[in-house]
Amino acid sequence: MAPTTLPGGTWTLGDLTVTRFGYGAMQLAGPWVMGPPADHDGALAVLREAVALGITHIDTSAAYGPHVTNRLIREALHPYPESLHVVTKVGADRDQQGGWPTARDPESLRRQIRENLETLGVETLDLVNLRLGDAEGPKPGSLAEALETLVALQQEGVIRHLGLSNVTPEQVAEAQTVAPIVCVQNQYNLAHRGDDDLIDDLARQGVAYVPFFPLGGFTPLQSSALSAVAERLGATPMGVALAWLLRRSPNILLIPGTKSVAHLRENVAGAGLSLSGDDLAELDRIGR
Repeated sequence: MAPTTLPGGTWTLGDLTVTRFGYGAMQLAGPWVMGPPADHDGALAVLREAVALGITHIDTSAAYGPHVTNRLIREALHPYPESLHVVTKVGADRDQQGGWPTARDPESLRRQIRENLETLGVETLDLVNLRLGDAEGPKPGSLAEALETLVALQQEGVIRHLGLSNVTPEQVAEAQTVAPIVCVQNQYNLAHRGDDDLIDDLARQGVAYVPFFPLGGFTPLQSSALSAVAERLGATPMGVALAWLLRRSPNILLIPGTKSVAHLRENVAGAGLSLSGDDLAELDRIGR
């Protein structure tokens, strides 16, 4: 499957062309994103199938595992095809209890960049997202010091482009006074519509928006409404949710994760669903 036949077509991140349908590698690590996968060969197969399907945007982080997903990506795909772009993030570590303590001081950020370079087996990282907030969501506060550290690393040639993750609109605006930002990665889906205005603003600027948790945070009532639409369309709820996201705005890039080749193919098919005006209106009411 060529990139042009994947649902949504392509988008440009700085000077990188990626498929709007991407792949998020987080689920390839063990339970609670800690340790190795139960099926090592199966994890490699998913990554190879993603590339075979034409996906050119893979999302990861050295914190996943930690280091597990990066090493799997390297084992499965290195040397990387020229068209493939691996996006990583920094700003949080993992503790022995599986927590995500923040790690945004200059020394910690430089260490995380070194870890990503080493585990992915590259000399330059295509795109690095600075993760702010915490596991509960974005938190207000200046990002200047942390972002300036990444800008210095970008000037050293080890980072190509910069993005943000888990941020407020105010932090996006602050970041844009420090350096060009090519994407924002936040929680957003049919049920969580808090970033509607931010998405539209970024679209006007030509900046990508990458939603995570495409089915996270649904109430039973919302889930029932989504399931009803999916059943009528002969699709899965995830497929409908992904198709809606692609229709929501042209700057939205998808990174759904899975540890199954069959589920990966199912997600691609679902994202390509044709949604009517009535379908879209019914789905739009879920988050209102």
